[in-house]
Amino acid sequence: MNTDIFHPSIKLALNAIQSAYQSGATKSVQVNGQAKQIPYPFPSPADWRDTWIYLLMVDRFDNPVAAPSSIWNQRYGYRQGGTFKGIENRLDYLLALGVGAIWITPVQKNSRPSGWEFNYHGYGIQDFLSIDDRFASDGTAATAEKELTELIESAHARGIFVILDIVLNHSARVFDYSVNGALTADFTDAGIMNSSMGGEPPIEWMNGLGFPRADWTNTLPAPGILSADDAVWPSDLQRNDLYRRRGNRLSDNSPATGRFIRGDFDTMRQLVMEYAATAAAQQPLRAKYGKYPVLSILILAYWYLIAKFDIDGYRIDTVKYVDPDKVEQFGNAMREFALSIGKRNFFTFGEIYDNEQTIEGFIGRNSTDGFGIDAALDFPLFFALPNYAKNLVPVETVRELFLKRKAAEETRLSSHGEAGKYFVSFLDNHDQSQRFNQATTPSQQVALGLAVLFCLQGIPCVYYGTEQGLQGTINAQGQPDLNSPESVREALWGKMPVAFDSGNPYFIEIQALGKLRAKEAALRYGRLYFREFSGNGQDFGLSYGMGAPLAFSRILASREVLVAANPSTTTSFNGFVLADADTNRALPLMKVAYSNLGTAGQSRMQFNGTANFYDRSDLKGTGEAVYLFIMLAPMEVQVLVPV
Repeated sequence: MNTDIFHPSIKLALNAIQSAYQSGATKSVQVNGQAKQIPYPFPSPADWRDTWIYLLMVDRFDNPVAAPSSIWNQRYGYRQGGTFKGIENRLDYLLALGVGAIWITPVQKNSRPSGWEFNYHGYGIQDFLSIDDRFASDGTAATAEKELTELIESAHARGIFVILDIVLNHSARVFDYSVNGALTADFTDAGIMNSSMGGEPPIEWMNGLGFPRADWTNTLPAPGILSADDAVWPSDLQRNDLYRRRGNRLSDNSPATGRFIRGDFDTMRQLVMEYAATAAAQQPLRAKYGKYPVLSILILAYWYLIAKFDIDGYRIDTVKYVDPDKVEQFGNAMREFALSIGKRNFFTFGEIYDNEQTIEGFIGRNSTDGFGIDAALDFPLFFALPNYAKNLVPVETVRELFLKRKAAEETRLSSHGEAGKYFVSFLDNHDQSQRFNQATTPSQQVALGLAVLFCLQGIPCVYYGTEQGLQGTINAQGQPDLNSPESVREALWGKMPVAFDSGNPYFIEIQALGKLRAKEAALRYGRLYFREFSGNGQDFGLSYGMGAPLAFSRILASREVLVAANPSTTTSFNGFVLADADTNRALPLMKVAYSNLGTAGQSRMQFNGTANFYDRSDLKGTGEAVYLFIMLAPMEVQVLVPV
């Protein structure tokens, strides 16, 4: 990769961090008035399953010196004013919660017009190499870089990793379409708007004030004439043919969608990641960037961010809309650069808002060499677990998901216990129209959902404010507002009377679950088995239907952790749950290590040599059974471990 294609600061940053690694450099960081030495670059965790992730939106988390711009918990499509210093100010709070890594929304410079609605979340990048000065305490670019560096250093000094949200699919609204004199952001015409197939669709690049320039069409002025707020940066991207120019893929007349979707993301303009410079006229372009110019430019841009700020991982936005081959090449490039500076487990995971089959086309486990991005957000689990916890879908919805996943992995993994490393699991996030915790959701259901999330396979991710009981925004009439992503993007620091309360019951529940997961290695690495129930200790079968209990084991070596949940809002469960006969042949004493209702106690495993096993009403056979008696109140979850 030619690292000279951008201005000299790129190569300087890459060389600096590689030299620091080779020399065994350290940094001195102040933590609550005490100097602490940390390695620089900061090494990766041995296994990301040892952490859990906290997702926060920079603009909506905290500002230590200013109140939110608008009412903190009403839908608001503009900037509320969160800053890097606001996050740094709460690192001890996050450490006390048990957070192992923070995932922060994009920090690169977005389009300048501050009056543009939806120009706060960070995903409309106008400059891929600069940090957005609106996250700085004084609103300057130099301070933004300095304070992002300080935030990451302070997190590392506390043992917290930092994952940056990035975008490959699109830039900001850096141009508008011009057709017969009419400007429209939503123009869609599959016949003429696919630049990768030739043609010259009419566009007009935007200036820094947010207006399209009729004189900026096929070519732009020299970079020295353009301002830093005009068009797109770095200047290497200032070419029409590097953009799809097809119009909004969300339009009613957009082409049929698939796992690789060609078209703008609303007003954000799609880059052609698979653009291949192969024609004779493109040889100068190929000589500079290689065969795939957009891919090369973005690889260097994101190498630069790692080098400049010592990032630990990337969450990749809208991966589903990008050519999977280019996602794989990008993931490999990030991994290799990270390895060159001692980050042996740099983490990449993608947003693939789809089913299991689509996800399999992108993540590393689908390759015999383990290439590609490392993991995906676990949308299949998201489609099932929150509704099960709220008693809205039958228990088999969750169970069958993992059984299908296990079957798919049978020929790919030596142990299905490894499957958890490929998924980042969650109950809600910033892209949904409502939080898992809503005004009508009992706190027991929230705790039940979180407990199952922390105990199933995957790397758990908790959305900011969950620990403070946030329920989404309210409308002007004081009613829950459930209509857009802005409905779940509250300005947390505006919450009254206390925004960051370590005594909040939700905070305490998440803290306890994090400690349990950290203590029990089986919950991080163990194999997963769903368990049968019995009312008499003789007849065992899987549960089915609405309100039915769920039980599963996580087994690692000779230790089994048993999890049982009862989503029914009215009915208790008193009965037996099956365990592993070989692991528990000595009939160990088990204790309740966690209950969302505070249940305590212990009981001993029991043995039946002639138990019956059923699939619904069909007898499938008889055999040995080791089992435990449990009592679950409505909406209770228990985690049981050997004494």
